[in-house]
Amino acid sequence: MTADTLGSLLLARAEDDRPGLVFEDRVWSWREHVAACRAAGAWLSARGTGLHVGVLCENVPELVFLVGGAALAGHVVVALNPTRGVEELARDARATDVDLLLAGDGLAEVARQVSEDLGVPALPLAVEPASDAPVYGAADPGDLVMLIFTSGTSGRPRAVRVTQRKLAVPGVSLAAMLAPDDVVYCSMPLFHSGALMAAYAPAVASGAALVLRRRFSASGLLPDIRRYGCTYLHYVGKALSYVLATPERPDDAANPLKIAFGNEGSAVAVRRFGERFGCLVIDAFGSTETAISLTPDPSGPPGCLGRLPDGVRILDPFTGLSCPPGVIEDGRLLNPEEAVGELVNTAGLGLFEGYYNDPEADAERIRQGAFWSGDLAYADPAGYVFFAGRGTERLRVDGENLAVAPIEAALREFGGVVEAAVYPVPDPAAGDQVMAALVLEGAFDAAAFDGFLAGRRDLGAKSLPRYIRICRELPLTPSHKVIKRHLAREAWRAADPVWWRAPGGLRPLTEADVKGIEEEFVRHGRQHLLET
Repeated sequence: MTADTLGSLLLARAEDDRPGLVFEDRVWSWREHVAACRAAGAWLSARGTGLHVGVLCENVPELVFLVGGAALAGHVVVALNPTRGVEELARDARATDVDLLLAGDGLAEVARQVSEDLGVPALPLAVEPASDAPVYGAADPGDLVMLIFTSGTSGRPRAVRVTQRKLAVPGVSLAAMLAPDDVVYCSMPLFHSGALMAAYAPAVASGAALVLRRRFSASGLLPDIRRYGCTYLHYVGKALSYVLATPERPDDAANPLKIAFGNEGSAVAVRRFGERFGCLVIDAFGSTETAISLTPDPSGPPGCLGRLPDGVRILDPFTGLSCPPGVIEDGRLLNPEEAVGELVNTAGLGLFEGYYNDPEADAERIRQGAFWSGDLAYADPAGYVFFAGRGTERLRVDGENLAVAPIEAALREFGGVVEAAVYPVPDPAAGDQVMAALVLEGAFDAAAFDGFLAGRRDLGAKSLPRYIRICRELPLTPSHKVIKRHLAREAWRAADPVWWRAPGGLRPLTEADVKGIEEEFVRHGRQHLLET
């Protein structure tokens, strides 16, 4: 084993008797943790060589032991998303050559149906000790350990190849923030790359204890932090916002937490979380592919991701030319048509090892040796980068291209907003209209909202939402990313209350309004855009 493999990091903990894994009321030392990984590897090896094992479960110790066992014994864990339907799971399992299905509590029937479709066995997720331990050979950094699907917020999920190196490198890097007596809190799903690379792997590399929670709970986070003495937590997406929506208490900052590390938290949520809970929040840029990494810079402008690293550029996806710096005045980007482009690693592929058996997806991301992320961004004249949305989140309103992220950032500043999502809906005549979905702590005050927007110098007239949907909650992936395609498909036909910007100002959308809007689509010959 070499230092750049997950297997070597695990074996370095094999004689360590400090706490290595905590789950509910049980604690495993690192010695016991590694022994359980060896047993899981032996159990798999007794059933075949180089197995692809599909796993359906929440965050439980058995999954952690299987990942370790795969790293030590040359198998591959296929992390299946238990929130997907049977047909989708069968498609995912077939695409990743699953040989065996293991199901956690409550998922046996789903696994049975998938296994019948595939013609492979399905067993309970209960790894039994093998009678004979396998002989472990030296792993190569490029050996496959897992297959993890992208979140699929804007398209079909794709299976990303996760190698020994892909887990070891971020683990060692993030371990620099941890000491062996630190405690890592992991409530994000382990079938997502973020939890594996920014919680599990750093714990293994540093020797810090890893605390698992079955599933994320906004109200349970602070009690868990205090109960287990957690000093580091990992988050993804909207998780911080939902924790901030829980009732505030005077002693919220009286906790052991030192660092919250994650990605896709809003600038507002990052600032408020750090202030309320007395910790440093580091919101980094990342994706399952891990081809581009941006280091946060606390001295940079609010909301920036950090500076563009060497080799990473913002390119026009149509011409391939570099985008000019953004012209920013009072926080408003004045030249989005020119400045917003795609983040591209022109120096190589980073830690991206390709998708599994998906040459079409590889070709979409890899062009002439460069990695095209599909993520939109712009940079200021000093080189600080600002996220502008996914590649599918660019709107075109009255001939002007708009990025959703700056609009969302502004809307989150309105009092009582827990979360905001901005997305395009079709315009009856041409292009798009801006629609926003808001989750609020209280009732929606249309007059106050309109007044708030009127005072925002960072929002141009075309950025103002034409439609506002008031939601109890946003549709989220298990990793807390908003599934905007669901929102966009429902548009103004949603069951939730919808307000719209009529000639006289914001008012509730009525059935008569909907009829009038959709008749306008017919007049312009664009009724096909209303088909769901």
